[in-house]
Parts: sequence; C-alpha cells; structure tokens
Amino acid sequence: MLHRWVLAATAACCVLINTEGIMAVDQSKFRTCQQTAFCQHHRNGNSQNLYQYKIIEKSVQFHMPGETTKEHTHDAGADQPKNDEEEKAGLWKSLQDRILGSGSSDDSQGKRRVKDPYVRGPPPTLTGTLVNTATETSTGKKEYLDFTVHALADGMVRLRITEVHHVDGSAGTPHDEARVTYDELVLTPETIHAAQHARWIRPGDSYLVDLLGSTTAANDYMGLQYGDASGQHGMFLMLRIDSFAAYVYRESDLKKGPIITMGNRGMTHFEIRRLKDSNGDNAIGDDMVLDEQDPENAEKPEKEIVGYWEDGLAIYADGTREERKVEEADHRQLSEAELKREGMWEEKFGQHVDHKRNGPTSVGSDISFPQSSFLYGLPEHASSTALKRTAGEGAEYEHPYRLYNLDVFEYDLDVPMALYGAVPLLVSQSKATGTSGVFWFNPTETFVDIDEDNESKTSHWISESGVIDVFFIPGPSPQEFYRQYSKLTGTMPLPPMFSLGYHQCRWNYKDEQDVYQVHNKFEELDYPYDVLWLDIEHANEKRYFTWDKNLFPNPKQMQEKLWSQGRRMVTIVDPHVKRDDGYYIHKEATAKGLYIKERDGVKDYDGWCWPGSSSYLDFTNEKARSWWAEQFAYNRYQGSTPSLFTWNDMNEPSVFNGPEVSMQKHLLNLNGEEHREWHNLYGMLFQRSTMEGLIRRNKGENVRPFVLSRAFFAGSQRYGSIWTGDNAAEWSHLAISSPMLLSLNIGALSFVGADVGGFFGNTDAELMTRWMQAGAYQPFFRGHAHHDAKRREPWMFGEETMVRLRKAAMARYALLPFWYTIFQEAGETGMPVMRTMWMQYPEIEALYATDDQFLIGSDLLVKPVTAPGVYETTVQFPSDDAWYDAESLALVSKQGTKGGVHDVTVPSDLDTIPVFQRGGSVIPRKLRLRRSTHTMTRDPYTLFVALDESGHACGTLYMDDETTFSHVKKSEFATAEFSVDLTSPTGYIRNVVNVGSGWKNMAEETHRMIERIIVMGVTKHPSSVDEVGESLGFSHDSNTQILVIRKPQLSAMVDWEIKISF
Repeated sequence: MLHRWVLAATAACCVLINTEGIMAVDQSKFRTCQQTAFCQHHRNGNSQNLYQYKIIEKSVQFHMPGETTKEHTHDAGADQPKNDEEEKAGLWKSLQDRILGSGSSDDSQGKRRVKDPYVRGPPPTLTGTLVNTATETSTGKKEYLDFTVHALADGMVRLRITEVHHVDGSAGTPHDEARVTYDELVLTPETIHAAQHARWIRPGDSYLVDLLGSTTAANDYMGLQYGDASGQHGMFLMLRIDSFAAYVYRESDLKKGPIITMGNRGMTHFEIRRLKDSNGDNAIGDDMVLDEQDPENAEKPEKEIVGYWEDGLAIYADGTREERKVEEADHRQLSEAELKREGMWEEKFGQHVDHKRNGPTSVGSDISFPQSSFLYGLPEHASSTALKRTAGEGAEYEHPYRLYNLDVFEYDLDVPMALYGAVPLLVSQSKATGTSGVFWFNPTETFVDIDEDNESKTSHWISESGVIDVFFIPGPSPQEFYRQYSKLTGTMPLPPMFSLGYHQCRWNYKDEQDVYQVHNKFEELDYPYDVLWLDIEHANEKRYFTWDKNLFPNPKQMQEKLWSQGRRMVTIVDPHVKRDDGYYIHKEATAKGLYIKERDGVKDYDGWCWPGSSSYLDFTNEKARSWWAEQFAYNRYQGSTPSLFTWNDMNEPSVFNGPEVSMQKHLLNLNGEEHREWHNLYGMLFQRSTMEGLIRRNKGENVRPFVLSRAFFAGSQRYGSIWTGDNAAEWSHLAISSPMLLSLNIGALSFVGADVGGFFGNTDAELMTRWMQAGAYQPFFRGHAHHDAKRREPWMFGEETMVRLRKAAMARYALLPFWYTIFQEAGETGMPVMRTMWMQYPEIEALYATDDQFLIGSDLLVKPVTAPGVYETTVQFPSDDAWYDAESLALVSKQGTKGGVHDVTVPSDLDTIPVFQRGGSVIPRKLRLRRSTHTMTRDPYTLFVALDESGHACGTLYMDDETTFSHVKKSEFATAEFSVDLTSPTGYIRNVVNVGSGWKNMAEETHRMIERIIVMGVTKHPSSVDEVGESLGFSHDSNTQILVIRKPQLSAMVDWEIKISF
C-alpha cells in the first residue's frame, strides 16, 4: 500500500506524520471521566473521606446452606445504630425476612423492612449491616447498608451490598423500594448452586489467629469457610470489620495470601438515594442548566435541521452538515463543596441535560489481585488484550476504561473509550496465583482504573448507579475459571453450521439483480460462501420487516433461488421504529404501549435514527420482547422464508440526536425505571428477542437461529454472534482485530469477528488478502463495506488475488468439522473458541502479553500477518509441545523444556498465513471443494494426526445434523474420540464413539465416513497397516516423516482400531 507522508515542521524539529487513511472519532460527542460527575467525584480518592464502612457485628447472621429458616447470630458487643428505636424495630434482626423471606420483624412502628425482590440464585450464607462511620457523609447523616455473602459451588462467592430500605421510607433512606437490579435478565440461576458446606469463622477464632499471626489481629476480622462436600474448592472469604474489606483465599494456599481483595484500599463508596433538598442543591454549581424540553432557553441553530447522521452531527435543509466542534477539556480544580454539588441533580453535556430524580447514586470499590502479573477483560475497547495502566505513575492512558454501550463513529485505536458493548469481567493471570477474576454485576455506566500497587494489580470500579454486586471467581486454571463463570451467565448454544462459513455483506446490495450477480459470480468462481446480506436500503424507507418493492419485488423468490444452491440470506432489523401511523409495526407498538417513555412516564420517546423520527421498544419488558419476537412469523414478516436470518445493528441504542449518540439517561422503561439503570442491557435484550423470534417462527421450534448483534453485555453469548463494529480499511485496524477479538473471548463471547476488509475506506489487494487470511481463522467470518467504499467482492482485485482469497476461504471450509467441534466444546465447558496463548499455557509468563497470535481451541496456533510487505514472521511456540505447519505438515518447532518459548521465523509470503497444528492432536477436515456448508454435509473426513514427541495424539469430532435442536431435544448426535499410540512395535489409531440415543441404530454412520488419515511425525517406516486383519493401503515418506492411510472405509460413528506395525 502506498503511504502518503506530510512533513510537519516546527522551529525545533521536523516530524513525519502518517496521514494515510486517517480517521478520528469526534471526541466532543463522548464524555470522559473528567466530564462525568460521578466518575470525577470518586476517582483518585476524591470522595474517600466520605465513606468509611464498618460491620455492625451484632447484625451478622449465619445461614446454614439448605437451611433457610435457621439462623445463627453473632452475640458479641458491637456499635449500636443511631437510636434505640431502630434497635427495637430490628435493624439487624429483620435481615432474614427481607433477604430470605423467612423470620419475622417488628412492624409496630410502620418500618417493616422487606425482601429484595430482584435477587435470584442461592440464598445468602452470611448477612449483616454496614454503617458509614465517616465524620462527614455524603448525605450528612449516618448511612446504613445491607450486605449478603452467598457461598457458591465451585469455589465462587457473591458479595452484594445494597441500601437499607423500609416500606414507609421513614428510616435510613427516603425510598421504600429496593434499588432495581436485573438478575433475571442476565444471570442463569438454574446453574448457580450453593456451596455444599460452609462454616462461619467468628472474630478471634483460632483459624484467624493461625492465619493472621495474633489474637489482636484476629479480633478485627471474621470469615466464611466454604466448599463442596468432596472437599474440593476449599475457599475462605475473610471480612475486615472496621474499614470494611473482603479477602478471598484458596485454602490450599492460605499462607500465600489472598488471591483477590476488595475494599482493602479504602475506596468503597455507596451513594444513598435522597430526596431533592430545598436549599439549592439542585443545579450544576450555581449555574442554570438548559432543559431539553424548554424551547425558550435552548440554543437556536442558525439553519433548519432536517435530520442527523450517525456521528450525531446535524443535517441542514440546504444540504450542508454541522461541523465538528472542538471543546476544551475541563481542568477546573473543584473545592469539596463544589465537588459535592457538581452534577448532583442535573448534569449537562453539550446541549443535553440529564435530570437525576434520585440524585447521585454511584457505587464503587477497589478490587486488587495480589501477586498478579496481568489483567484482562472489560471489553469492548480498541486496545491491547492485556489491560494498560490508567492511574498512578507510569499510566499509559489518561482516562479509565469505560463500559457504556455507544455507537462510536470512526473509532480511534489504542484508547480506553467505550465502544459498542460492555462485559464487566476482569481476569487476572499470574504464575504465582493462577487464573482468577471478578464479575462486577452492574449494567450502569462504569469506569475502571487499572493500576499497580506493591506487586499487585489493582482496579477501581466506579458505576453510576445500581448496587455493589461482585462475584469472585477463583479459578485456579483458565479451564476452571471459565467453567465457573459459565455457571453465572450461561454458555453459547451451538450455532448452525452455515453460520461458521463465509458471509458476504455490503451497505448495500442495491436490488435483486445485484444480489443475483454477486451470487452467480461466487458460483462461477467455485468460491465458497454461505450467506449474502442486505443492509438498511432493502426495506421500504427503513421500515423494518418490509421490502422496497421497486428494488426487491420478489424477496421470497430471491431467497428460494439462493437456497436452492445452498445459500442463506440475512436482512438487517434495527431497534428504532419509524414513527409513521401507516407503518403496522409502529401502529401496533403504540397501541399496545410498548415504547420507552419520556421522563414524565407518559409520552413515547422520540429520537432520530436511520428512518428519521423513531420510537424504541422497551426490551427490558417481557411483553415487549414477546411481541417483537412475534413479528418474525412468516405471516407477519411478509417476504421472509426459513432461509432468511437477522442482523441487529444500532442497538446500543443509537440515537443520532441524543447525548453521546444514545438515549437520555432519565428516560423510563415501562416499569418506570430510568434508562441509566439498564442502558448496557438494551442491545443484549434486543438480540435475545430477535433470537426468540427466529426460533418461534418455525413449527416445533426446532431450527437453530442466527442473529448478529453489535451491542452486547455479559450473557450475550447465549443469543448469537457479535462483531467489532465499524472498523476501517487500514492495516492498523487489521492489527487491532486480534487483540479486540481475544478480549471479547476473555469476556466469554466466542462467536465474534471483525469485518474482513474494513468497513470504512478502500482496501487494496495486499490488505484484502491479509484480512481474508486472518478472517478465515476468526470465529465469525464476514466481509463488509460502507456504501462509499469501492466494491470489494473477492474478484474485484484481479485473478491472482481472487485465487489467494479463495484459498483462504477454502482453508476455512476444510476446517469446519474442527471449528464445529470447538464450538460444541465451548458450549459445554465455557472455554473460549479463540484463546489467548496463556489460556492454554498459563505457566509460560512470556506469553502473557502476546495478542498478535492466538489459538483456536487448544490445537491450532495462528499468527496473522498484519503489516504490508511482510514475507517472514516470527512465531512464539510454547516448547511444552511440538508444532507442525498446517499446510506443509513439516515439523517447525520441536517439543522442549516445559514452560519455555521457541521463537521461530517462518515464511509468510502473500500466499501464506502462518498456521500450526499442535503435536499430540488430531484435527478432522473435509478436503473436497464445495461452494457451501450445505453441500458438504455428507462429505467424508480426513484426519490430520500430529504426533507428540512420545508418539501419542488424541482429538475429537462432534457430529449432528448441523441445523436443528435435535442434538439437544432428541439426543441426535455423536462424538468420536480418536486416540493414537505409535510408541510400541505395534501401534494403533483408535476411535471410540459416544452416540446419542436418538442416533443409535440410524443409518447416519454411512454418511460419516473417513477417507484418509494423515499422520505427521512418523519416523519409522511401517511394515503393515490393517483393521480387523484387513490390510489398508498406505504410503510413508521417510524424509517428511508423513504416513498416509488411504481409503480406510471406516465410519466416524463406529468404534474401530487400526493397527500399525513397524
């Protein structure tokens, strides 16, 4: 690619600036921590003196696992609440009533405290009350918080801190309801189980004396021992009483210290809801704020606005567009009084005002990982997989990582600003402490600082609202960690096979003729693809579930034509609904009252998106989700067929004329809950509703759906695929795609991809080749382009390039049996599909920062080429295993000392992407050239066996019908387990199959044949190869050390053993 350079001269020096394809987000549209009141107030210890929590010892109760009616109360003397009347009312005695739903409380004073209605999962094991003992609190009064500890199976523990609330609101807080949380929308309580045993460790207990070294120290702590009945996952949670903090230990390593701490740095805060004062504490400082509803005060534009673009800039009637404004950063140093008042009840950003009906409600805490080397997670950000420091000396970023789903137009790289989705999961990896992490269960806007402190990695979480709800996940291995986390938010269901093939997309294929021309060209070139996509222009003036009759007059015929040749289609369906009384979707949604409301709770919200004036359904509401799902029925979505699937875009939600290109935070859902409380859930719930619609539209609800979404939250893995949004046709965006996708996989989102070629701008042949090669080894594989970009279908770059692109796509299709098996494994175990090197090699510290190469499952290592003019690439091979080139089958790196790394330079000319198979593995492929997954269904397999140093290998092949839920509903599946041992004079290749009950005695075995077995690393020439005494044809090359067994005529669904004699 040609590089255009500009010479920028100053008096002191000359600087070369690369301006090739420069893109930059309009930073003025998006807030930083310093421009956000709650983050500014609590970052860097600004509010630390207002929050000093202490456990009221007498409030603590222990609840035996499985005995929800029995409690054990701490009887030691303790600080008293603020008056005797509260003690009589049962400040701590009523904990069981409101949390467990049992016991009784004294309501003679009309102050009965009630159960939190939002909590799901096992009941707490330990409960108690915290009091804020700070000399000056944020409310000016004593503040009380409830805490619950839930000891869970597999070593996990949940710590939840909430406001004390009363029915009549007469004590503790002016609110008589619990803060809203969303367990039922995110968690999977059916897989979250209580620990099988638990023991309360009281202050001064000998257990604490032994751990802490003195009785004096032991008196300052209490804790909870818990684990499984088998004695596995023995864990200890220690709580510091004064200056409340939590410490998580593995009992097997007690003396090594805790693996996770929370609150140890004294940065826990919880802003109590309050009523608006009459003393003027209701403005931004002393300045009047502009009400968005007040036309008298609003700034008048100089020109008539007729619309908005995706970047949030206005479109004027004369055809011009609003120019980007450069706003100066706010560098004010606020006094303590100003800090408390700033943004308390109203907060302004640009011309938008956020009205806070509950005042400031932020929560936060510090969470540290002693002896940790690296922290990962917190997707989505366009930055390295390993998180960078954002605080303290040596900080690499000025701002903290932000978790707030946003439509970021032309996003920047190597910055911590928010993007389209958020998963508040933080993972620590260390040779000393293994793998551990925390799930900060809070869907409100959140900032996270990353720092280092005394050989520990530290984080500081600041959320706008919600509660403190933390799941501590102890690991200690990556496999254990992801199995544990999967119990909380679920696993990825197995997608249909076609969705793992290549997807061809563009904004927009303009009409049916265009669709047919593109499809026919793929056919002509024998270029494999599975899905052709239509963007927003296919619909009638952006009315989703409709077709532009001029451009797509025969949509069913079009879909059926493509399906007749094994291809599916996808249409885009976004969450904004055109406000048009003649549009049946809008008319029904309005009549049923399913839209998000203005802050008055009455008027439907009106925002601007692609169709212009738009309304937005409340997907937090089950009734609205169900109604939306019904719209995918074939008699509702006219022109749709069973081969049509769905793309959900703009679901952050994106609102072109809203603050930060999204909705105002004070908008209300149908339950009257503010948008600020559920913002990060919206996109996931939209995708969930769409997925449910695609399932429900088919009789028997037995066809697997496919839905791609841009926005996401923890748990989105249950609903479909995710892509990294609007990337650019630049080498830097190709390079960042692997780190971004690895970060998503760390967040348990496995079915992910980055658009091949880049969305914005124009790509050249070399960049397109390298991107297609990289995309072929990403879980979701789609080419896409902006409507202003030049056409970039594979044949647009000439014959030579087309052949290279087709070779990359063919490699993907050959490996689909392997991909499918890894996806099935991910659904069972929770382990990501696309893995960082440390996930498979957690003992090798040299690989902790590596994010330019990765593993597919455990057996394929991929190192994409992400720079122009590269013909050699250095790969880091873990020396625990041998590694073979996946194309040439040559041994590239020998097995060596465990825990080491071999740096090997390998060829990587334009025809090659460095891919390697691990020694000790068996990978199934299908080698016959086909044009789609549908036409490959009955093709035979070739097994690629890569021997380890000792002559062993093993692998798995999972099989089902690749389309329906019958593998779950009817047990129609089979799993072949291959094992190889060539260490003795008579070795073997063996298959042992687990056949589901639905496939037993079926004829499937005749369609699952193995036509070839290729074994790498065979040093000796075999004298014979036979199966049940019948000789099999083979060849062996002593130079390449490759053994090929030809036409064994064996089924992958039948047990068999091939004997190899030397």
